[in-house]
Amino acid sequence: MHLPLFAILITLMCDVIRMGAGVPQRRSAQKEMTEECRNCLECSHDNGCVRCPERLFLFLQRNGMSHHGTCLHVCPAGHYGQRGKDVNRCMKCRSLDCEHCFSRDFCTKCKAGFHLYMGKCVTRCPEGTFTHQTDCLEDCLQAAVGEWSDWSACLRNGVSCGFRWGKQTRTRGIRPSVTTPEEKSASFCPSDSETQRCRMRKTCPNSEMDGETRKNKKRGLGKKRDRKRLRLQTFRAVVAEPEQ
Repeated sequence: MHLPLFAILITLMCDVIRMGAGVPQRRSAQKEMTEECRNCLECSHDNGCVRCPERLFLFLQRNGMSHHGTCLHVCPAGHYGQRGKDVNRCMKCRSLDCEHCFSRDFCTKCKAGFHLYMGKCVTRCPEGTFTHQTDCLEDCLQAAVGEWSDWSACLRNGVSCGFRWGKQTRTRGIRPSVTTPEEKSASFCPSDSETQRCRMRKTCPNSEMDGETRKNKKRGLGKKRDRKRLRLQTFRAVVAEPEQ
């Protein structure tokens, strides 16, 4: 009578022990799953992130025969972010020598040992260019420059008045010099001119106005008088029209 009851109690105790041991394992699996799906909108245990929030990029890593997805703010080296209507993805740069790229075929930074030239990674800069840090730049034979000249008169359409804003320029001379490759690689081709906005006199004395400017102003005044005359004629016609 007591033996069957004892066996039942032993069985119940074993079940409780097994259930208690399984709780930490389930919690550990749930925690691991939560870490994998931290930035996902949709996630699976086998494939990781399946869908990301609008601003994040889906990065797929090959894991055997399947892919494992991760949602990232910035794509890793060798990839670029491609925004799409339904999902933003991290796409691979075509060149294996490219560390960062703007698009599949346009590199913006090369791996160590390569130089960047017009979006491509090359081992040696082409003829007509020189090496500057990690880039290939156009060769510049003009290293020394002179002082800036004074700003020119403020002009617009060839006149110095009659408008609110105009433009003025200044230049500087460039002195060609023979430089060593080291000096050449340390300098850039300097700008030899600059332009800026400037205020002008709104009204022009007749003596400063050329013939074309005077014609334009007269033409503008004539059109204004014509519009005013047409409005006056229309008004008089309406007033003079007899009532029906």
